[in-house]
Amino acid sequence: MEKQVRNNRKSLSGTVTSRMGDKSIKVTVPYKIPHPRYQKVINRKTVLHVHDEKNETKPGDRVEIMETRPISRLKCWRIVRVLEVAPDLSLAIASATEKSESKSEA
Repeated sequence: MEKQVRNNRKSLSGTVTSRMGDKSIKVTVPYKIPHPRYQKVINRKTVLHVHDEKNETKPGDRVEIMETRPISRLKCWRIVRVLEVAPDLSLAIASATEKSESKSEA
């Protein structure tokens, strides 16, 4: 029996920009293109709706995504892995307020 070979699927990396609901996120993929006439490099971005099966990401994380079968009307991408975890800003804000309070007391 022959082994079926899967076709090559597109793979991109981007930043999680929002959590829309359960198991759904938006990922922004930036890219650069030259202007058609003036040839200046322009920063562009594509926003993709991605399936996050384990709800493991949060805004600011860098993720690798892969094209997949349509999961819903907008989602046809899924997360492969988390490349970089975003720093937790709530801890940084809490420590900064504690430092400022201790300075004002002294």
